[in-house]
Amino acid sequence: MAANTTTVALVGCTGLVGSHILTTLTSLTTPPPIHALARKSLPSTSPTLTPHIEPASSSWPSILKSLTPSAKVFISALGTTKAQAGSFEAQRKIDYDLNLSLAKAARESGAETYVLISSAAVSTSSFFPYSKMKAELEEAVKELGFPHTVIMKPGLLVGERKDSRPPEAVFRYVAKGMKKLGGAALTDWWAQDADVIAKAAVSAGLACAEGKREKGVWVVEQSEIIRLGRKEWEGEK
Repeated sequence: MAANTTTVALVGCTGLVGSHILTTLTSLTTPPPIHALARKSLPSTSPTLTPHIEPASSSWPSILKSLTPSAKVFISALGTTKAQAGSFEAQRKIDYDLNLSLAKAARESGAETYVLISSAAVSTSSFFPYSKMKAELEEAVKELGFPHTVIMKPGLLVGERKDSRPPEAVFRYVAKGMKKLGGAALTDWWAQDADVIAKAAVSAGLACAEGKREKGVWVVEQSEIIRLGRKEWEGEK
């Protein structure tokens, strides 16, 4: 799948889905200019990739605003776990506060397409803090006025993840086993491979940038993630 020269900015590029997004972008037939913001060095290399390594993530919005030319597509796969952050309050500072600050910075600097890796079955009225936080972020970024706002809503993320919560790790193991026994049809409706989610995010973001989607909010549910991230990539290298 080829890409145009639309500049893309990416955060969360060292995580499970984000690392696949970065690999997908750099592997395109014609990779776009890519700005990747991260706390640590990146394994990916590409002539079109410009890494911005800054341990202080509070500086990322300023970095995003300083890009020249500015990014027209901004993709966020940024997120952490309560265990990694140390508390839910610390997790919220990254998953909600930093994400929203980055989205605002991207919009102010001229980004026209915003792609957020969110989650299925979240709600602002949820009794679960994590689910409520994710839904609140979705609503907040919709209000920023991007010409294109893409909300990716995958189910369980399947892939090697060192920071898995124990129950999540069990379900991920089950998903892998079911896939081996009966193929993707047994898991597509509730769990998706990280690389498929990544390809779907790239497909959606570039489709918007290339004018192939009407302006507005595009909520990409699990079935559409499979279509965009697997079926439309069949035959691609």
